[in-house]
Amino acid sequence: MGDDARAGLKFSSLDSPLFDGADATKGDLIDYLEAVGERMVPSLRDRPLSVVRVRPGQEPFMQKNLPKYTPEWVQRATLWAGSSRREISYALCNDVRTLLWFGNQRAVEYHVTLLLAEGLVDYSGSPTHLVLDIDPAPDQPFEQVVGAAELIRRALEADGLAGAVKTSGSKGVHIFVPVVPGIDLEDAAAATRAIAARAERLDPALATTAFIREDRGGKVFLDSTRAGGATVVSVYSPRIRPGATVSFPVSWSDLPSVDPHDFTIRTAVKLLGQRDPWSELMPEPQTLPGDLIAEGHTIPVARVQAMHEGKRRARAARRDD
Repeated sequence: MGDDARAGLKFSSLDSPLFDGADATKGDLIDYLEAVGERMVPSLRDRPLSVVRVRPGQEPFMQKNLPKYTPEWVQRATLWAGSSRREISYALCNDVRTLLWFGNQRAVEYHVTLLLAEGLVDYSGSPTHLVLDIDPAPDQPFEQVVGAAELIRRALEADGLAGAVKTSGSKGVHIFVPVVPGIDLEDAAAATRAIAARAERLDPALATTAFIREDRGGKVFLDSTRAGGATVVSVYSPRIRPGATVSFPVSWSDLPSVDPHDFTIRTAVKLLGQRDPWSELMPEPQTLPGDLIAEGHTIPVARVQAMHEGKRRARAARRDD
């Protein structure tokens, strides 16, 4: 397989290995993105896109700012990045052609914001979903993730809420809870914290909301920090992981029996058939209960709390010296 032309684009080096351990070529990536494109683009549309690219002989790197050689037809949004104190031109992957162009740049992973681009200019927008990220302890089996995800599902059901679940493409899962438009950013972040805290209380021996890794004690981490301008890997996105796994939607009933390693760029298309399970399994947008938001506002923001705790421990260590 050499060069190729599709969607008005010319592709090259399709027979080159995608990355070490992928068991796939660049051509496999392009074929996969073309096959799932119409199902993947709705989750990317109008959201600032960050991609993880991998060039032959180099370490993977995240790209946010579009390169100068980007075609003019690629839609984009220019946003101020406070961390780097500069404007960044993000791609908006609003069609399959753009997705395939990124694939030709060896962009393997596709990460998007929870807010649409127009709402990120001044953070006046509202999230379309709450996201809970379930992260297993090192060397623990996927069954630990399944058990913790069930805690989240039970906590949601207790408040009349529902979510859809997908594998992260790595070791964990992401639970998406669609919400009605207009929810305040701080309220959405608070509700996410409260859901995680309520799930933790259901089985504190299994799950923890401790942000500092050393404090988790081998428990699965219920990460509630995907809020505001945070990003999450898109559904159907490949990952730079052994076997070139993908983030794949599963039903709650099937979750206990799946193996995340079964979903790869070489297997996922056949498993999907003509279906789009992510859109099929996603509940309608929901209103967040007031008591959930109120409880969340009493819970410290995990990253801020961890920063202060880290400084406190550093001071204590210096005193002990």
